[in-house]
Amino acid sequence: MYHYARKGPKRGVSLYSYSAEFGLTKNLEECFEDVHDMGAHGIEILANTHIENYPYPPAEWVDKWFALLEKYELEPIEYGHWVDSHVLKFRELTTEESAEMLCRDIRLAHRLGFKIMRTKMPVISASLDPVENWRDIIKSALPLAERLGMIMCPEIHNPTNLKSEMVQNYVDFIKETGTKSFGLNIDFSVFRTEFSEGEWRDPGFVPNVPEDIIPLLPYVPCCHAKYFNVDDSFQETTIPYKKILSILIENNWDGYLLSEYEGADKYDQDYEVGQTLRRQHIMMKNILGY
Repeated sequence: MYHYARKGPKRGVSLYSYSAEFGLTKNLEECFEDVHDMGAHGIEILANTHIENYPYPPAEWVDKWFALLEKYELEPIEYGHWVDSHVLKFRELTTEESAEMLCRDIRLAHRLGFKIMRTKMPVISASLDPVENWRDIIKSALPLAERLGMIMCPEIHNPTNLKSEMVQNYVDFIKETGTKSFGLNIDFSVFRTEFSEGEWRDPGFVPNVPEDIIPLLPYVPCCHAKYFNVDDSFQETTIPYKKILSILIENNWDGYLLSEYEGADKYDQDYEVGQTLRRQHIMMKNILGY
């Protein structure tokens, strides 16, 4: 399997960015080709969207998966999945059932060559606090994750504050257990400073400053490089990218920046998300130098 060995922040793409095109105008190989063409080397997939017959893909699909990774010089970086304890209409899943679902995805992610999982659990508040038994669910899966070398990461997303009790609880869990198999995925929406006129924003959201990420970096194996508007001069007008990436470089952070675009549904069917992704990658390449 292809491996991109450069140290420091590396460029990748979450295939969620193609959500308005995947299965309609683009298949998996065409998404891979697009990512390769913009000079990126890592990908994130959404398990229930991009894996054929998830969670039990046929062997032929798995073989094709690895062939495409090799052909387009891409690394499987993050496996996006859900521990959906609300999947049943009449009751919540038990801790044991949720842990079983999580372990099933750990095995599949490992089979496909991933090391990082964006492990998303149901939330119980507007500030995105997870279900109360999240520690028990994760603890049940830790032995398997540690044995297979997997890292489970909740996504820290707008409107969460990086100094919040929720984030501190995650960090405390890592310290208390001493595990290397639990971490954080920081979504750059937490740094957003500008919103369009009339656009909804959480009334309690206060943008984090880029420096707030520094104490968390030891627990961050990858980031969602969220973007909203890259202009004609290749500047992101809503998020201070140059400052954020400079901090990552200065602190010797060695992980993947996975581009994630959520705005495709705002455009008509002729809009191609690949064009805006290319703008963002030109911007990141200008800042990183590669």
